[in-house]
Amino acid sequence: MEFVSIRIITGDVARLVDFYERATGVRATWATDDFAELNTAGATLAIAGTSTVPLFAPGSARPADNHSVITEFLVDDVDRAHQNLTDFVTDFVTDFVNGPTTMPWGNRSLLLRDPDGNLVNFFTPVTPAAVAKFAR
Repeated sequence: MEFVSIRIITGDVARLVDFYERATGVRATWATDDFAELNTAGATLAIAGTSTVPLFAPGSARPADNHSVITEFLVDDVDRAHQNLTDFVTDFVTDFVNGPTTMPWGNRSLLLRDPDGNLVNFFTPVTPAAVAKFAR
């Protein structure tokens, strides 16, 4: 088995895609007006509109209602990412939950919310063990 993507259901696909394109620097590939994907080396972030939910199971997903999942992006320099994100994050009425902080497991992390309120973590390994874990 291979983990390949995570999908966010949203009421405003264009707005969420714009946010993630600007936050990650990755251009989305649009399949339809209601479905786009941001493909990275490790996985794909799919963003879909509410009209796609009934294709799986009506009522099975609700936009802007996530309270348990954090989408994470490995970046070269989380402090620089924070500086870059600060320039535009308020355009999307998002907020920083926590500024760059070194976690006990060795990653320096920046936690924020996307326009739908989903938690997003940008992180950089900083301890030798964390660096080794993510060595490419």
